[in-house]
Amino acid sequence: MRKINIGIILISIVVVGMLIPVAFSGQSDSVVITYGETTHANSEYKSIVDNFFKTQANVDLSNVNSKIITADEVNKISSGITGKTYSSSQIFSSALVDLNDNDNLEVSVDKSMITTITGNMYISALKSAGITSGHVYVTSPVTATGESALAGIMNSYEVATDVEIPEPVKEAANNEIYTQAEIVENSNVSADQLSSLVDDVKETVKEENITDHQTIVNIIYNYTVVNNINITNNDIENLADSIEQIQNIQGDINAYETQINDVLNSTDVNSAKGFLDGLFK
Repeated sequence: MRKINIGIILISIVVVGMLIPVAFSGQSDSVVITYGETTHANSEYKSIVDNFFKTQANVDLSNVNSKIITADEVNKISSGITGKTYSSSQIFSSALVDLNDNDNLEVSVDKSMITTITGNMYISALKSAGITSGHVYVTSPVTATGESALAGIMNSYEVATDVEIPEPVKEAANNEIYTQAEIVENSNVSADQLSSLVDDVKETVKEENITDHQTIVNIIYNYTVVNNINITNNDIENLADSIEQIQNIQGDINAYETQINDVLNSTDVNSAKGFLDGLFK
């Protein structure tokens, strides 16, 4: 009788393993690193970045999937937003995405190296793209603004979930990051103040389904007055453009959010977990 029970348990484990989607069958697939190509090409730089990830994320990097984010990939985004172009010697920012802990979206930024983009900015942009789960870690071997890291973060989500983010969604999220970075670098507003302002405006615009540019401008202006935030009219116009862009693609964002949530909250995974819990009890 004991042999039969062991056989049943072994078969059950195999069946449960078959139920779990490939993307979440182990750490190697649910944790992804994207290295800036400058960092990856320099063994010392890569070691610095890897040590940060090991310490902060507490994961074994030997079996983790990784990708290299090139200057060409970053320039496809940045050149159309800010006009900036980067060489292959300027892409330092690197990111690790861990989907093992997917209850809430959390971003840990190495503040000693990432000088402009804060964790709240990344969270805001990722939520604009429909991403609400996972733990993201961002660092660089040398000081960097962190703007280019968002491209790598979204790439990591695509690798880990096998769900492609629509291009308009990527463009809107990156535009949000670049717009905020430019305002922070050229004004006296703090990154946290600006991120909070953008979140409040986006929430209002989404709730009231506003797509009119001037109305969005007025909402931003009112928030700056109430919160005593001093930014230029040009900054307000640029923020309005960014938020309007996000609002105009809500259909794409909602569709992607549904897809990624179906993967992260797969009923098969939950059923398998419940089955195993019951089995071993």
